[in-house]
Amino acid sequence: MATAVDSNQPINPPNPTKRQSVTVGSVLFWVAVVAIAVFCLAPMLWQLLTSFKVNEDIAAVPNVYLPRRLTLNHYIELFTRRPFLRYILNSAIVSLISTVVCLAIGSPAAYALARLRPLAGKIAQAGILVVTLFPGILLLQGLLEIVQFFHLGNNYLALIIPYTAINLPLTILVMRSFFEQLPKDLEDAAKVDGYSIWQMLIQIVMPLTLPALVTTGILTFIFAWNEYIFALTFITEETMKTIPVASAQIGGSSVFEIPYGPIAAATVVGTIPLIILVLIFQRRIVQGLTAGAVKG
Repeated sequence: MATAVDSNQPINPPNPTKRQSVTVGSVLFWVAVVAIAVFCLAPMLWQLLTSFKVNEDIAAVPNVYLPRRLTLNHYIELFTRRPFLRYILNSAIVSLISTVVCLAIGSPAAYALARLRPLAGKIAQAGILVVTLFPGILLLQGLLEIVQFFHLGNNYLALIIPYTAINLPLTILVMRSFFEQLPKDLEDAAKVDGYSIWQMLIQIVMPLTLPALVTTGILTFIFAWNEYIFALTFITEETMKTIPVASAQIGGSSVFEIPYGPIAAATVVGTIPLIILVLIFQRRIVQGLTAGAVKG
């Protein structure tokens, strides 16, 4: 005689060992995430705390990690002793213009390589890749000769042109990969509707690749904002210097004094615009970095 089975009774009782292993795994995962975040953010946190420390705590032995006395004198000194707002404006002008020019030139070139497929296109792509891998520091001597020949010293163009040329190969390679992932049916339909190549590129293709434009533009902007060697070599006038050069040349009240506080304050001030920029375009950057990761 068959016995009735209670429907409320679970057929396969949960395995406590499996639940425990999942819990331990999740705990280890978050411990690893926190450890990596602390490791990456520790230098920035140290600079931030140093910028608010008094000089006695900065020079104290052993180190004072969490200061009890806070001060804004380093920031006040940073903007009163030197025209630091001018340095920020110089970096913004050079970085923004070089980024816009780089995207304006690199996007059509990438589209031409991806869709139009000109003669010797493979050779052009290989040449672009080689230029991307070439160390920029080796171009310093040649660029210095060009700057002196055209009398571009102490001019924004002395930085805008090299920054654009250095970032252009990377822009072309990144944008080309995004253009190749777009369906060609949209472009064929636009050609049927009478769009020219430039109209199709500006009105249809470019809006679809906005995440790629933002991602590439952010990378180009960060490079131009943080670049030091070219800005140090080509710009000698005080009012034309950029933030990295001005921060490195901050001096103390005497030859033997190292102004750790103002240097830390300059580092924080120079990093804040980049953080704001990344936070504003955070969603676009994530879309640009993950686009094309899954094909379907």
